[in-house]
Amino acid sequence: MTPRISPQRPESEPTPPQVIPPRERILVAASDLFYRQGIRAVGVDAIAEAAGTNKMTLYRHFDSKDALVAEYLRRLSGKSEIFWARIEREHPDNPRKQLEAWIEAAGRDANDPQGRGCALANAAVELAEKDHPARRVIEEHKRATRDRLARLCADAGLKQPEMLADELFLLLEGARVCSQSIGPDSPCCRFVRMGEAIIASHEK
Repeated sequence: MTPRISPQRPESEPTPPQVIPPRERILVAASDLFYRQGIRAVGVDAIAEAAGTNKMTLYRHFDSKDALVAEYLRRLSGKSEIFWARIEREHPDNPRKQLEAWIEAAGRDANDPQGRGCALANAAVELAEKDHPARRVIEEHKRATRDRLARLCADAGLKQPEMLADELFLLLEGARVCSQSIGPDSPCCRFVRMGEAIIASHEK
């Protein structure tokens, strides 16, 4: 089974039991609240309550809410390595199949009715301050994703791999936004077909 597209949103998790360390409980609670309600809308009081702890404990593990936001996004970004490793393991030495698997997984992600788009892209919209500690996490992750696509397109022997990577990257970013702004009947439902057509146009 093709894995879900890179973890650019938190997976649903049950309320963590008290045996889980406080720092982990805080991150789990913050991840769900930030993704579902938005970073600006969620205060540290709500996070502490959801984590079954208090503000003093939260600030003992995170210097500020901004630091917690950065760690939330850093953790999501780090999980993408698991996604790509699974694709490589399922399609060893076959970059074209890996690219096709990415297209399929990306299509499922963009059309998931339970999703709220990409957590990192959502955060980029909310966090306008260029010096916010989370901005670097977001920018590095997005650049790395685009660059990985470019390498995959080149390894697959497709023409103009840099251009193709840009087209696929923008297609996915747009599909996620379209899904949120219009709904499941929006053009995002044709993401896979459009992606396959774009790839076909770059065949030698």
